[in-house]
This record gives sequence, structure tokens and C-alpha cells, in this order.
Amino acid sequence: MLPPANRLKHRNDFSAVYRKGIRRNSNHLSLRALRKPKTAGSPTAADSLQPTRTGISISLKVSKSAVVRNRIKRQIRSALRELLPRLKFGWDLVIVVRPIAQECNYAKILQELEQLLVEAEVLNGN
Repeated sequence: MLPPANRLKHRNDFSAVYRKGIRRNSNHLSLRALRKPKTAGSPTAADSLQPTRTGISISLKVSKSAVVRNRIKRQIRSALRELLPRLKFGWDLVIVVRPIAQECNYAKILQELEQLLVEAEVLNGN
């Protein structure tokens, strides 16, 4: 599991990312990314320390089987844990799984996720 501070949990947060976020697409995944709004009281100090939160959206169109959907979610969470130290602070991310992702292995998911995060400029080059 991802640390609680790095999880996007609430419906309102997901909706905001869908409405206002940028989109990046690959063959098996789609990324929606939204930079968190700055707070009025603090210009940059607190905002730069807010962790990036991620959520995963996978529909029944991917597979009717919960076992298959949960396996894909576990693989994506594992890839996110690997990339977490390189993520910039202050972003909300939603990873949308496409139906064709059912045939993906972990290495392909990691590669596509890393590519999407670089395109969205969320991943540091370190």
C-alpha cells in the first residue's frame, strides 16, 4: 500500500482532477494530473511540502473479474511505490486503466507509468 499521505481518497478530489487536470495517454494507461492550488496564507513554504497524492480508476470494462482488476491495481501501486521518491511535491494524480491493460505485465506498466509522469512533468529526472 502507499502511505496514507500519498493516497487520493475522496470523490471531490477525483472530480477536481478530472475537471481541471491535464491529460497524458499511453496504450494501456491514462494519466490525469492536477497541481494542487496554493493556499492564501503561505506563498510557497507549505505548498512545496505537500506530498503528491495518487488514485487509481479501473472500471468493469477492463475485466468483469475483481481478481484481474485487483491484480492490475496492485501492480500499479507497486510501480508508484518505486517511483514515489522521484515524484515532485504538490500534485494530485489519477491513473485510469484502459481495457487493453489486462494483457500487460509489471515491467510494461512501470515503463508506461514512468513515461506518462515524465510527459506530465511530475517526475524528477534524479
